[in-house]
Amino acid sequence: VALAFLSLLMLTAALPAQAQTETVLYRFSGVEDGIYPWGNLILDSHGHLYGTTGNGGASGGGTVFELSSRHKKILHSFSGQPDGALPESGVVRDKEGNLYGTTCCGGASNRGTVYKVTPEGVETVLHSFQGPPDGIGPVGGVVRDSKGNLYGATSMGGTGNCNGGYGCGTVFEVTASGKERVLYSFTGQSDGYNLLAGLLRDEKGNLYGTTVIGGVNSYGTVYKLTRNGSLTVLHSFAGADGANPTAVLVRDKAGNLYGTTGDGGAYNMGTVFEITRKGSEKVLYRFAGGSSDGSYPRAGVALDANGNLYGTTYSGGAANKGTVFKVTPGGVETILHNFTDSPDGANPVNKVTLDAKGNIYGMTFYGGDTTCSSGCGIVFKVTP
Repeated sequence: VALAFLSLLMLTAALPAQAQTETVLYRFSGVEDGIYPWGNLILDSHGHLYGTTGNGGASGGGTVFELSSRHKKILHSFSGQPDGALPESGVVRDKEGNLYGTTCCGGASNRGTVYKVTPEGVETVLHSFQGPPDGIGPVGGVVRDSKGNLYGATSMGGTGNCNGGYGCGTVFEVTASGKERVLYSFTGQSDGYNLLAGLLRDEKGNLYGTTVIGGVNSYGTVYKLTRNGSLTVLHSFAGADGANPTAVLVRDKAGNLYGTTGDGGAYNMGTVFEITRKGSEKVLYRFAGGSSDGSYPRAGVALDANGNLYGTTYSGGAANKGTVFKVTPGGVETILHNFTDSPDGANPVNKVTLDAKGNIYGMTFYGGDTTCSSGCGIVFKVTP
């Protein structure tokens, strides 16, 4: 599902790359350690990283892993049915160290799952999606509230009439005990359809997300869903201001939302945008591609204490293998790293993570190793 959809005015000048250093923390081999890391990394207080690979592992269905300075540990290898396959979303972690995420496929009905993995590597399927009126293909992962309830979105499914009867997508809740309910079924009209991004949750329990397609202009939407299931479209993209958002949003203390669109903008190579609490959109940066700028940001952005945004582009840059970038609140972009394929990785599709010192952690989908035809992907660190 995700692979199918992913195949789906003025520019502020980009500043030259500064004295940044990239370190490859791990190169995937494409064997039991996994291949093609899709999901976002998370960082715990001990400096351990947790993430997923979309494929590979002992059974070929992808993995959940832990990476520290001393070792890399496979916590779970997915096999398809009944435990799920293709975990493309990364994980969230509770205070006991349990990890939660989604698989886009597999499960009892091969429609995807919500799962839990303990620190010891014991996996439990909390919910297997069944298809309409339930969801199909949750590729964006989950967020968790203080009671242990999980919230996420499915790319298809629900009661809407989209995708040849497979539905327009849903927002769902799964309780700690595994009881699922659909909070909202998209109609494919002004509310949009096909959801590839995960959700953002605020302190009042409101959920924010994006649709890849649909809305007033058919270029996707940003929406807000209240706890009682009332949906508001905060913005419909029009093309020049961005198109086809596929990544999770981030929110500042004032309630402003920030994200990326994979397409659109002045050069149709993607944008970084801001949406205020009242729904007013501002394009902070339009990617131009070429050797001096990135193109097609497929992942969301991370926000630091000063309001700077950090992210990746899938392509563009000096070697056309993608970049790590920074955008200031005023819309000035700096390329922090240009990927070159080998040995430093290529084509990142994952959101980056920041530590307290400003180090940037992420993964690339390809590159880093010649074991796979295009490289198996890496875990990287970029230091200021």
